Amino acid sequence: MTETTQRLPDDTVLIVGAGLAGLFLALNLKRRRAVVISPTPLGESAASAWAQGGLAAALGPDDNPELHAADTIDAGAGLVDPVIARLIAVEGPRRVLDLLALGVPFDRTPDGALALSLEAAHSRPRVARVKGDLAGKAIMDALIAAAQASDRIFVREGLRMQALLQGPNGQIGGVLCQDAQARLVRIEAQETVLAVGGSGGLFRVTTNPRSAEGIGLAVSLAAGATIADPEFVQFHPTAIDVGVDPAPLATEALRGEGARLVDEAGAPFMERYHSEGDLAPRDIVARAIHAERIAGRGVFLDSRAAIGAHFPDQFPTVFAACMQAGIDPRIAAIPIAPAAHYHMGGIATDMWGKASLPGLSAVGECASTGAHGANRLASNSLLEAVVFAHRIAARLDDSAPAKAINAHGQARPQLPPEARAQVRAVMDQYVGVVRDKNGLNQAVAQLQALQEQHGQANVLIAAQAMAQCALQREESRGGHYRSDFPNTAETPSRTFIHTLNKG
Repeated sequence: MTETTQRLPDDTVLIVGAGLAGLFLALNLKRRRAVVISPTPLGESAASAWAQGGLAAALGPDDNPELHAADTIDAGAGLVDPVIARLIAVEGPRRVLDLLALGVPFDRTPDGALALSLEAAHSRPRVARVKGDLAGKAIMDALIAAAQASDRIFVREGLRMQALLQGPNGQIGGVLCQDAQARLVRIEAQETVLAVGGSGGLFRVTTNPRSAEGIGLAVSLAAGATIADPEFVQFHPTAIDVGVDPAPLATEALRGEGARLVDEAGAPFMERYHSEGDLAPRDIVARAIHAERIAGRGVFLDSRAAIGAHFPDQFPTVFAACMQAGIDPRIAAIPIAPAAHYHMGGIATDMWGKASLPGLSAVGECASTGAHGANRLASNSLLEAVVFAHRIAARLDDSAPAKAINAHGQARPQLPPEARAQVRAVMDQYVGVVRDKNGLNQAVAQLQALQEQHGQANVLIAAQAMAQCALQREESRGGHYRSDFPNTAETPSRTFIHTLNKG
């Protein structure tokens, strides 16, 4: 197969991924240039643009970083690193100011202060939003405009990463990509940052772009990098259940404004599952909805009394998705179901975004910093992305460029569409909201059979990591629930792997 090579100047950082994390990182580099690669035109495949709730930060007069850090730790079910929780809480307000300076039009109150929403498991309203549910799109629009205006950021569209280039002592020296004509392109760089998003596309029902298939986890694991907590997947409880793939999202801010979860008879039910009712932590709400659906009672989000006629103005994205499906949320309840939404696991990094292999960093959903533990606190994802993007930029600006290395990488086999559909079905059925030993063994076996048939594709590496680690964790904690091990172990422990089991 034809292969071309491009070697970047030593002062240039290679950023794989053009979502919030990748673009914010590129914009924060002051003494280096950046080449950003994206598989699609800017903004088209970034899950960041779909984020509805907003960005959590301690910005209110009755709030502070210590309270925000405490909420983050409580939601994370014993696995949040308290140092990282406090770090993102302390640095978060400054990053919101950075976004304001870039032109992000966060909502304001009549007196000019930022309008802050209350979301599940937050003790204070602290989610900065844009027009109710347009935060992700507004942030991405501002970042794309700034990146396109910069003479230090060079964007290359139409390139999909296949593998990391690796040299002596495991050092990463760039990436191997495939272009739109299926030609291989080697991009050699002294510093490579993965900002490639999560893995919700591995599941049949997801709120993520279907292309979010855990590519960062897969290529890093194949290179021998340390991966942390791949079994922890957050299922958003309120995807709009209208048969669309990916599933549209009904933001948690709806419940923050008073919308209620009800069964098909219109009766609220969350008080039976948790004292905080509709604003309980996401994993608990997702399992409650799953249980109600399994019992045949149906689940709906009723916003008629809380929002009613104001829906088009307050939550235009959700309103448009509902109307497109033939549901008017002003006069009818919205059918909902849990969907794979956010991967807490990923490439293990330190507090400056460094991965375990030299020359490699990771940021955003593909990274595992210790900020989210077993269950991410609502709207902390955008916060973590901008905080760590800023920290990686500062570290790279302050370090001397590394020396060039002779690095190599090999493209992995591609799965045909029917095999990808099989992976999504397996993950949905056996590695979903509720798991057990028999189902996880089935998942591992079926994924192994697909690997024997099609080769060690990146999609299969990512799926196997999640299934194997879910099988090994014989407890229930946060987003990982085992019906055969419903209790939480007394001593919390994280999962770290750098290779897949072969058995």
